[in-house]
Amino acid sequence: MGKIIFYEDRNFGGRYYECSSDCADFSSYFSRCNSCRVESGCWMVYDRTNYMGNQYFLRRGEYSDYSRWGMFDGIRSCRMIPMYRGAYRMRIYERENFGGQMYEVMDDCDSYMDRYRMSDCQSCHVMDGHWLFYEQPHYRGRMWYMRPGEYRSFRDMGYSNMRFMSMRRIMDMC
Repeated sequence: MGKIIFYEDRNFGGRYYECSSDCADFSSYFSRCNSCRVESGCWMVYDRTNYMGNQYFLRRGEYSDYSRWGMFDGIRSCRMIPMYRGAYRMRIYERENFGGQMYEVMDDCDSYMDRYRMSDCQSCHVMDGHWLFYEQPHYRGRMWYMRPGEYRSFRDMGYSNMRFMSMRRIMDMC
């Protein structure tokens, strides 16, 4: 099981909250969260409540100041990424509602435009494994966590101005 400790202030100061599962809203624990320690597991943290807004992937380590990432409002929610040991498989689609070109992906892809000659990716179906999507090629820029399920419209999920350009399997032994 994972464990992460969130602190009110930078450099692990102020009140703290220990967490070992998903938390959609930190406001009942403190008004701000500006640093954390990941003791075990892999986590996604979000700068808005209910797992919305900018997302960051964290593994075991210390994170003393989120403002270095451009996260000036701190963390508002978190999701634990479960350990997974198995095949990785998803289908990506050029258009919403699984329309247009479709490709099945089973490994990391540093640029789906180069590999698949797809101009855009607007929906996907994650069958197996946990994935990170990135807004730029070569796993750079903002990221989004995708767990098993159907994602019919990235625009409807709040990613209207986003273009995913690369994707990576979450295989860390956190």
